[in-house]
Amino acid sequence: MEPHIFNVNLKWVADRIGEVSSPELLDAIDVATPPQFPKGVDGVWSPEHFFTAAVNSCFMTTFLAVAENSKLEFTTFSCESEGILDKVDGKYIMTEIILKPHLKIINEADAEKAERILHKSESACLISNSIKSQVTLQPTITYAGKPVLVS
Repeated sequence: MEPHIFNVNLKWVADRIGEVSSPELLDAIDVATPPQFPKGVDGVWSPEHFFTAAVNSCFMTTFLAVAENSKLEFTTFSCESEGILDKVDGKYIMTEIILKPHLKIINEADAEKAERILHKSESACLISNSIKSQVTLQPTITYAGKPVLVS
């Protein structure tokens, strides 16, 4: 496979706010220092949000491909995520990303298969494999509104 290139541009707007865009995409997104830091801006995406979103969205797209290839039938998929920023050896780093996928399956007998697919998706996620942060998976799988797996 040849390398793929993804272009992202950044333009400073004012204060601690910039605008991220790509010639390959339609919409631009504001980005700023998070409010936990001096002069941070409330209500605007931060690099820490983008980092967490990159892991979460890659996990979802990987899951969709693995589930399709495995012929897993499900009705809904959503995933909450938490990016944990901490100071280690005097430097701020994203120490952990916690993924909390919620999967509603069609056949109760597929619960173990669904769990395997979720874990396989996390281990195959190219973004997770590209970072040094720990990625923790806490799946919830339901069938007909009842939990069949809650980790």
